[in-house]
Amino acid sequence: MLRTILIAAVIVLLGGLVLSYTYSPDYFVERYNAVQHGHLIGKEKFNGLIARIMSGQPHAVLTLGLFVLTLVPLVRVAFCFVFFIKERDYPYVAFTAYVLLGLIVGVVLGRVG
Repeated sequence: MLRTILIAAVIVLLGGLVLSYTYSPDYFVERYNAVQHGHLIGKEKFNGLIARIMSGQPHAVLTLGLFVLTLVPLVRVAFCFVFFIKERDYPYVAFTAYVLLGLIVGVVLGRVG
């Protein structure tokens, strides 16, 4: 399962890099120059991500690839949590629950903050 998620993330990221190279090779340079000149670009909304992906925007495809890549550690810890519950190894259940909670809180705070 982890390998499948990782391969999917790599395929999406490579697709985003190819799109970026072919359609807008200067996007990140222009964005970097805008930030250097004090024109900060605000946060992007998640709602429009799918629409931007369907329109072929490379930055949106790369963002989706990073979201998929973020799933790898979450799925791994969740799998270990379920495994330890099935094995009835309660100290490890507590440790993995703590780590899983920390990962989930980190993702939520990263999205909100």
